[in-house]
Amino acid sequence: MKVLLFGTGGVPHGTPKRSSLAGIKQIRELGLDCMELAFVRRVAMGEKTASEVRQAAEEYEVRLSVHAPYYVNLNSPEADKVQASRKRILQAARVGWLCGAQSIVFHPAFYHGDPPEIVYERVRRHLVELAEELRAEGNGSTLRPETTGKVSQFGTLEELLMLSKEVEGVAPCVDFAHLHARTGADNAYEGFVAFLELIEGELGQAGLGDMHIHMSGIDYGPGGEKEHLNLADADLRYIELLQALRDFEVGGLVICESPNLEEDALLMQKTYRGLAKH
Repeated sequence: MKVLLFGTGGVPHGTPKRSSLAGIKQIRELGLDCMELAFVRRVAMGEKTASEVRQAAEEYEVRLSVHAPYYVNLNSPEADKVQASRKRILQAARVGWLCGAQSIVFHPAFYHGDPPEIVYERVRRHLVELAEELRAEGNGSTLRPETTGKVSQFGTLEELLMLSKEVEGVAPCVDFAHLHARTGADNAYEGFVAFLELIEGELGQAGLGDMHIHMSGIDYGPGGEKEHLNLADADLRYIELLQALRDFEVGGLVICESPNLEEDALLMQKTYRGLAKH
């Protein structure tokens, strides 16, 4: 059976000193297994610190991933913003690789009223070029565009699976709360199974064996996502979702993005471990 690891999106709140190094140690002390380095506004880590982060992650056996800055829009009508977005993705991937992170997560684009197929081609072209540039540098990280929570954002599961099939070095980050928020539906065991079957159908067993998952509660409206919530305050049927992940023997990382971070991460982990495969 493949291994599913649980951790936090960013440094756990209870970490005595709020740094990536201290956060890695705190993850291990909590009994969690992974952490996403959250470069929310900019990539502000140098090579020396990145090397220390890698050593700490190896010492404490904590798997790392990276979330690139939120200011990414590969479909901006302004060329300078597109170039800045590309730069932020590359910076996150380069520092992440030095840290030992395998996955670089980012929100890819907004539609801006453009036809989805046109936006898809623009995003695909940028990702081809970015992935080729990283490979030329010897950087083997995986670029993971994330399923997005607003209907104005590029990033349906179908779009990201198509990108993953067409672009080497790209795989999806599947945020199940975002998928739920886009429609207000997709919130029961059968729906979660349908998503996993779609992933398996497009990417094969390998696609299920190395997933990168975001999970949290979420508030939403007609336009989709409003804000992340703690699981106890939201309607996401997370136990049914975890059951689907168990039944499909999904492997990879589950990153908790609830406001309470480690509390819900531990709840997810405990719940998952208590489930039997159907």
